[in-house]
Amino acid sequence: MNHVLCGLAANVSLPSELVDRLIAVADADIAAVLADRADLSHAQALALASRVAESAVRLAYAGRLTAADVDPVAQPDVALVLLDEGAGSPQWARLFAADPVVGRREKLAACPGLPRDVVEMLAADSDVRVVAELALWTTPDVAARLAGHPHAEVRRGVAANEATPPAVLAALLTGQGLPPAQRCLVCDREVTPFEHEPRCPRADRDPLPGACCDGSHESTVRETQRTALGNPATPTEAVAGFAEHASPLLRRALAARPGLPSQVYGRLAVDPHPAVRADLAENPSIDDALIHALATDPDDDVRRRLAHNPHVPLDVLTRLTGTTRIGTALPARIAAASPDEVEELARSPNPDVRMLVARRRDLPPVTRDALATDPDAKVVGSIAPHPGLSEARLRAMLARYGVQVAAKVAANPDAPPALLEDLARHEPPVQKAFREVARHRNATALALLTCLTDARARPMAAGHPALPQPVIAELLTDAAPRVAEAAAANPSLPLAVMSDLLARLRL
Repeated sequence: MNHVLCGLAANVSLPSELVDRLIAVADADIAAVLADRADLSHAQALALASRVAESAVRLAYAGRLTAADVDPVAQPDVALVLLDEGAGSPQWARLFAADPVVGRREKLAACPGLPRDVVEMLAADSDVRVVAELALWTTPDVAARLAGHPHAEVRRGVAANEATPPAVLAALLTGQGLPPAQRCLVCDREVTPFEHEPRCPRADRDPLPGACCDGSHESTVRETQRTALGNPATPTEAVAGFAEHASPLLRRALAARPGLPSQVYGRLAVDPHPAVRADLAENPSIDDALIHALATDPDDDVRRRLAHNPHVPLDVLTRLTGTTRIGTALPARIAAASPDEVEELARSPNPDVRMLVARRRDLPPVTRDALATDPDAKVVGSIAPHPGLSEARLRAMLARYGVQVAAKVAANPDAPPALLEDLARHEPPVQKAFREVARHRNATALALLTCLTDARARPMAAGHPALPQPVIAELLTDAAPRVAEAAAANPSLPLAVMSDLLARLRL
């Protein structure tokens, strides 16, 4: 892999004539980068596809190739992409429906808007993988018909299809009204009864660990039920009885489902498996009574997931901060808090609560500035990246808490150039701050030169347009491939250097 040329291929300042020269000698790695260029013309896309055949698939997904550009016989994978994007010819679909390569028929089965005769051919395909893929994406009438397919894997595809009629999904849950399945992927491959140990050392993972069949195709049937439980088109009355099912996997699928009766959620709230209760805790459909009950759950993950429930009351969330590691993501309830609630949270005596509200990036200036002077370092670190903070406030944070908040101060989008230079020279050095400075839009050449001394910040600094041009050119020969590639992709790389790179390689 030529990292410099890959970087050059990604350089937004690379002129069209040099793009042409790069296309002319591109290998698969360079072609993959060139295919993603926003300024690639149609003529260049055609030239690239001709030069590196595998790039044509990427170009087709990007909308750079049309049906007129593609020969479905010579470029079947590209033609299938266009069919998947709704830009192919119906005649191509008929061609691939009879293709001897199973993988192509399987890809075709997932394409939208197929002609009816093609759908019928795929529904009758001799390979179950093709029919199962069709079942996953097809229309309601075809899905209803395939629900009675003799192979359990096809029925699993029907269960995942949101276009499947509700009554059919209910039948797949219970098996009532459908003839028993005759085969599954397990008994297709193994002598039954068979059970694949969950920790089986076999490298092929076919069938998957835990797969089993004693003639009733139990693992596929269970997966079909789990899939139907997660399908929003499955009727509520059909799923409620699974709250007491023996399989915790099925109870988990039910616990995550919105819109169920409160008594169903109540049974799941006392489930012996913590994972079931954890999925329930994050479900936005549970009521306040269950939220308060789950707030005292002995399992940490249950309480953590509850903290991220968008409907958790603020008083419950406040209590959870004292007993639970909530994580770095902003809880949905904090993000949706009203202006009055934000003010209340910002004045909380609990610093963990103030830290949570400080993660918002749309706080009123008065609230933002008050949190910037908070006596707790973690609150200050949380508010430090908030837009709108003045240089004086950012410097005051740094003076009070030093290395504890340096990286967060550097991440502030409004941090001025002089402050970024000081952060890059901070003693003791802060590695995370180097990386934030190196990617900052306001970073100066002086700050970036300092960031180059840090191994992890060096690639980011090498790609920053404020880096001096002679330094960028020097970094093209850096021993670290990522640094050299970033330098080649730097939009400030002089045109003369770009041309010289290609000329020296006789391109």
